[in-house]
Amino acid sequence: MKAVRRIRIASLFSGAGGLDLGFLTAGQFEIIFANDILLPAAETYSRNFGLKLEIFNEKNGMIEARPRTVLACDVAKVDFSSLSDEEIDVVAGGPPCQDFSIVRGPAWDRRGIEVKRGRLYAHFVRALVQLQPKLFVFENVPGLVSANRGVAYRIITEDFANLRLRWRDVKKVISVNNNSKEIQGYHLIYSEVADFSKLGVPQKRERLIIMGVRQDLLENSFENIYDLKAIVQKKLSGSEQLFHKYPLTPIEVFEGRPLNELNERYRQVMMKWDRVWEDVDTERAHRWKKQVWGALTFDAISDYLKVNGIKPMSQKELEQALEQHARLLAELEYLGRPVSSLQPPDSTNSLPRESEEVVERMKRIPPDENHLFVEGTKWRVEGKGISLVYRRIHPLKPSYTIVAYGGGGTHGYHYDRDRATLTLREKARLQTFPDSFLFSGKRTEVRAQIGEAVPPLAAKRIAEAVIEIFKLLS
Repeated sequence: MKAVRRIRIASLFSGAGGLDLGFLTAGQFEIIFANDILLPAAETYSRNFGLKLEIFNEKNGMIEARPRTVLACDVAKVDFSSLSDEEIDVVAGGPPCQDFSIVRGPAWDRRGIEVKRGRLYAHFVRALVQLQPKLFVFENVPGLVSANRGVAYRIITEDFANLRLRWRDVKKVISVNNNSKEIQGYHLIYSEVADFSKLGVPQKRERLIIMGVRQDLLENSFENIYDLKAIVQKKLSGSEQLFHKYPLTPIEVFEGRPLNELNERYRQVMMKWDRVWEDVDTERAHRWKKQVWGALTFDAISDYLKVNGIKPMSQKELEQALEQHARLLAELEYLGRPVSSLQPPDSTNSLPRESEEVVERMKRIPPDENHLFVEGTKWRVEGKGISLVYRRIHPLKPSYTIVAYGGGGTHGYHYDRDRATLTLREKARLQTFPDSFLFSGKRTEVRAQIGEAVPPLAAKRIAEAVIEIFKLLS
């Protein structure tokens, strides 16, 4: 029996490879090429995916994208045409769009809108033009939808849909002269902000996902387009399981057990916060005592339902949800493996060095609270106004978004009162990286790789949708 050819992927802006790892764990995929400008990220990628690492440092000229390599260089230096013989099926990636700008004339000027596309985004389009994959997956920050009053987002989606016509404008940004005669555009089958916590990621993380299928493959069949859209919508809405209603929690991924087995551990964690309001002694602290502490039952399931606003339809539904939690922990290979027991060779589970000032401050900031809890005390933080600063995660609620960069107070903080900053491995678990995934680079570089990644679990669900799409197209 003839073996089925794996779906071939070219990955751009690959980072550590969170998106690509999801594809590989879904099966049926093969990574042909990857690229990132940062060497530590490329080293992490090579370490985990087995692609040969190539480093390109020349200031001028282009370098061929060689099969089965991860290339560490500016994407502008990559010649994708050298992959033409590889029959790339999917181009995937998330180009940073900070340099995507829209220049609009004054209101009285009706000559139209001048569009200056971001250089990095333009190279993603260049890869589509040169490789013409059957499908692409584009991911980005949710803010791109509303940037420039939505004009940037509209231009991007119109570029994908009308690639042959729009390429003449896009290529001016990067000064290339590709022949556009045979270029096919893409039917967009998904273009929404997806909430990954609804897929089981133990973190409130939203990303813009745009997926397109090459137009000639659909033969203008509206029925096929509708079917493809339904496939992706089902996978990324979380409707297949109960995580959209019963989210996975940090205490479960840290302890490696489902919530119904963590009652005693949860009680231990929360009891450490007894009388914190007396120590802080502010109006806010005493209000927390009355509204939050006073409402706790110290029963893990009861408090989980309360803090997440969940009203079970039945006891059977709740039991089913907890069974799904246990199965997902097993899928992630966390089940029975508390994160505290790990000693990975990349040292990502080493406790961060803490200043005495930070340790003492964090002892006064309970779960789901931030620096404002100690405002007006000797533990206050000067000049800080954003909610992320010195905010503790809650054991029973999806973590707030793990960020890649930032100064003091943005590193992410454990729910246990005896702990302050999360370890890098704990952050990796909140991002659903397997414990076997090892990172390369300095601590700040690894933090960036973790924070910038697409959670592999969410990427796996995207990949499962792609598998179904290719079955429909075959």
